[in-house]
Amino acid sequence: MNSFGTRFRVTTFGESHAAAIGCVIDGVPAGLEVNESYIQSEVDKRRPGLSKFATARKESDKVEILSGVFEGVSTGSPIALIIYNENQKSSDYESIKSLFRPSHADFTYFYKYGIRDYRGGGRSSARETAARVAAGAIAKKLLGEFGVQVLSGIFSIGGVEAESLDFDFAKTSEIFALDGAKEEAQKTLILSAKAAHDSIGGCAYVKIINAPIGLGEPLYGKLDAALASALMGINGAKAVEIGEGVNASKLLGSQNNDQMDKEGFLSNHAGGILGGISNGNDIDLKVHFKPTPSIFLEQSTQDTNGECVQFGLKGRHDPCIAVRGSIVANAMSALVVADMLLLNSVSNIGKLKKIYG
Repeated sequence: MNSFGTRFRVTTFGESHAAAIGCVIDGVPAGLEVNESYIQSEVDKRRPGLSKFATARKESDKVEILSGVFEGVSTGSPIALIIYNENQKSSDYESIKSLFRPSHADFTYFYKYGIRDYRGGGRSSARETAARVAAGAIAKKLLGEFGVQVLSGIFSIGGVEAESLDFDFAKTSEIFALDGAKEEAQKTLILSAKAAHDSIGGCAYVKIINAPIGLGEPLYGKLDAALASALMGINGAKAVEIGEGVNASKLLGSQNNDQMDKEGFLSNHAGGILGGISNGNDIDLKVHFKPTPSIFLEQSTQDTNGECVQFGLKGRHDPCIAVRGSIVANAMSALVVADMLLLNSVSNIGKLKKIYG
């Protein structure tokens, strides 16, 4: 599947070492302000080569709008976006073109499709997520029309967890850290793993503010299920928590229930979603990312003939995929909420505002 969403539908294309990556977005209502500068500012957040905490691959990730926008406004027709690849080094992968890199999709893609695109993982590469972030920028523009905000940052690196959530600070942090008091310790863990030719895992936090009550389609289009599915579809994501998350399994009902008074909910253990439908509270999400599987230590694996071999990896890779993964998590969350918003079938921004304004 290369498409995502029902009414706000995104189809991505391209591979890590192809000429370009991009997306086609169908279902954007006419009349939405869309400009390349805003989309570019969002894509730049996950752009590689910006710091020592990310891959050294140098890409401008310049976004070009091909269709669906006229004089800065959406026309209601599909919006096509393209990002040309500029800095591939396919030669880095020549030595492993018949090998399955541990914990990558190489093995499963080969046995499913019978084709081995060894150049950076081909379609399975996280390079494709730049297109998702571009699409997410348009989703955030739509959500902004109704005061809905999607915020994100890094909650933890390794075992160092944030004790406070400062989304404004995260915007200024090289690793999007949510807790300024923990940032240096988190950075140290990343750089230590990098120096050891290894990698480290981390957790991103997403908060959706001002989502209207009623988003989500029971029973098989639940908002929390859609969010979990979208976030688990990000490269390297291994777990998603909503609200209290796994901690809820350790609580009593009297501790976990969100009681109410005349003003509304007294707590938010549910993470803003009840019965698969948004309840007006903030929607709180955590996305846990595994350590980057591309490491520079000698490893054991199989080749395409089933023979066991020892190998060493070359290339340019993130020492912690959670850092840039947090930007992708933000975009995917925006895409889900925008899609849910549009499930009330309308085709004009003005009409949509009458429903949710």
